[in-house]
Amino acid sequence: MRDVLAARLRVLFCGINPGLYSAATGHHFARPGNRFWPALHAAGFTPRLLHPSEQRLLLKSGYGITNLVNRATATADQLAPVEFVSGRRRLAAKVRRYRPASVVFLGVGAYRHAFGRSKVAIGRQPETFEGAEIWVLPNPSGLNANYQLAALVKLFRALRKSTALRNRGGGDRSSRRARPLRPDRAD
Repeated sequence: MRDVLAARLRVLFCGINPGLYSAATGHHFARPGNRFWPALHAAGFTPRLLHPSEQRLLLKSGYGITNLVNRATATADQLAPVEFVSGRRRLAAKVRRYRPASVVFLGVGAYRHAFGRSKVAIGRQPETFEGAEIWVLPNPSGLNANYQLAALVKLFRALRKSTALRNRGGGDRSSRRARPLRPDRAD
């Protein structure tokens, strides 16, 4: 699946891996029932609800999409731990090259596996990754019954407000002093 990437993005959304439906269509978060696109719109990232086939329009607003693991599966639990580790290294190279301000992991499990964390809180993390602020938000897949659309929208809105403040020169800049994560090993 092709990344939606450009230099100096405000936010790079990082999914766990493509689902089979998304891989077949070539569009991120494409399966009906996935809440990524509705949450993105309702939180104010897009002026209208985008169809997954319009994913490249995100670049105009400074947003992009990639995946931690490239291999498509029916569910993320079909991925091997080594795939998360190699995915972290690939993601580090992308972040170094494209320099997004924030990397948002869409799935607590992906972040935990890739960075060797036993516990992760939803929201902004105290570390940086290759100079980018890190956020962890719930997986928007319809398979994630722990978070309904309204809860996802609230979290996406907090992300949008934080990035909007930072881009205007306001807000908390403590992420610049945050502990950097190393791409070559889990800390």
